[in-house]
Amino acid sequence: MRLLALAGLVWVWAFVGLAGQAGRSLFPGTIDQHPAIDYAGAPPADPASRAGVAGLAFDGPQGYLRALLARLDVPIESQLLLFSKTGVQHPFTNPRNPRALYFNDRVVVGYIPGAPLLEIASHDPRQGVMFYTLTQKEGPAPDFGRRRLCLSCHLSANSLDVPGLLVRSMFTGPEGVTMPQLGSFLTDHRSPLERRWGGWYVTGTHGAARHMGNAMVADPSQPEASVHEGTLNRTSLDPRVDVSLYPAPSSDIVALMVFDHQGRAINLLTRLGWETRIAKAESRLDFSAGDLRELVRETADYLLFVDEAPLAAPLAGTSAYAKVFSAAGRGDGTGRSLRDLDLSTRLLRYRCSHMVYSPAFDALPEEARTAVIARMKAILATRDSAASEILGETLAGWR
Repeated sequence: MRLLALAGLVWVWAFVGLAGQAGRSLFPGTIDQHPAIDYAGAPPADPASRAGVAGLAFDGPQGYLRALLARLDVPIESQLLLFSKTGVQHPFTNPRNPRALYFNDRVVVGYIPGAPLLEIASHDPRQGVMFYTLTQKEGPAPDFGRRRLCLSCHLSANSLDVPGLLVRSMFTGPEGVTMPQLGSFLTDHRSPLERRWGGWYVTGTHGAARHMGNAMVADPSQPEASVHEGTLNRTSLDPRVDVSLYPAPSSDIVALMVFDHQGRAINLLTRLGWETRIAKAESRLDFSAGDLRELVRETADYLLFVDEAPLAAPLAGTSAYAKVFSAAGRGDGTGRSLRDLDLSTRLLRYRCSHMVYSPAFDALPEEARTAVIARMKAILATRDSAASEILGETLAGWR
């Protein structure tokens, strides 16, 4: 029962921590009404709205998926598979027909074989995540548009009270039904592996380390029994999954690690931008104390992996995702990049997030960006000269 007890403690920790954090400001009425935000009314500047769907090729059972991924520059190698019945099209999802997610630094595309819609979460540098659907029906003008309904889940304390991403781990039954009463965890790079990936398929090796991926709870009185040698260190997907229905035959553990990190990073950058713009509009901008000071500290610490959970054993994926991810890095004069992976004791070789290069970081109000960089410099001065040197050569404004 050790895992179940741990699950309960984690759920309480996650709930209390987020509730306390969200209590700083719930943005009442702000999402649409405050002129510094105007989420619904301001013209979107996210990748999906700019790229559009005109001229996309429809390709057999996968519909517009491959063409959309190519247009949004989302790698097929990033494929992640969820068998839990979560998401707006959850009736179509089960362990035999998992939902696939594909992602880059700014976009997540969801696909379920046989489902009527592709789902798109696309990050606007100022406004947060915008949500769209694209109808999987061939025609000269496919139905594509923003969907407010997604905010019923993606705008809450779990997303830091901004339109954001949710990465969860839950005990899940053999038909994909989640069992949150047994433990429900928000996941990011601070989460130990044993709390991650409940309801997700995981392909990759990780030594003696344990996780909740691939596990299905047959007996709710013993959920910990669902995690065993047969669910760990799997190099291929569950045989129930028809891999011909998907662009890739994997749900890569390295891609999962990166996805876990990026979700909260996106939400923190959105929240910091919103709070700064509102405070500035109301003539109360002050990073020396109070909520803004704490949010700057939290954002900088997260970007520098201050509380990262260490890996108990080296990880290796089953796709080319690690190579694709690293190849997109900005190298310094010696070839070092913030996308260089470690995967032995931690995610990245140099403990600084590649999300510092994101449009969301660039779009932070100057005062907030300056405050975050100052905090990052103070931490790196005592910890990691290599990361500071890379930033000095590759990030505008660092010097």
